[in-house]
Amino acid sequence: MCAEEISATKASATATRSPKKGKKYFSVSEANGALIYISPIVDEIADCYKVAVDIREHIEMTEGSREQEQLQDDYDKSMDRLNDLLEELHLVGVELKDFERGLLDFPAVHEDREIYLCWHRGENTVCAWHEIEAGYAGRQDVSLLEQGR
Repeated sequence: MCAEEISATKASATATRSPKKGKKYFSVSEANGALIYISPIVDEIADCYKVAVDIREHIEMTEGSREQEQLQDDYDKSMDRLNDLLEELHLVGVELKDFERGLLDFPAVHEDREIYLCWHRGENTVCAWHEIEAGYAGRQDVSLLEQGR
């Protein structure tokens, strides 16, 4: 690879991680403030998801039975509610990464690049962050964001 290609590849990788105009980004304090609203939604999503999975399994076990129509109706209602809840999170600007664990990413900016502030059910505050590509396994303490300034 020549120097021009390497430079173009680096520029392309940086461009995809650069903040996007018009996108909602959260500070740690904004993300923590949003938890008051978001936390109950995430709890309901986890519960609703579990119900939908249970109903789906029951539908598969009762193929051809009379109760299958009612189960399908219950499943459809659960999925509709789940979609409504996901839309609420989308409107806030957060991304749900795991239904069962209630894992959320809040888009944020650090050192002129996009990162995610990371939170999951059971945590009282947003206490971790990770690079976009790193995912949950790359979580680091939010105090490191302050040290880098």
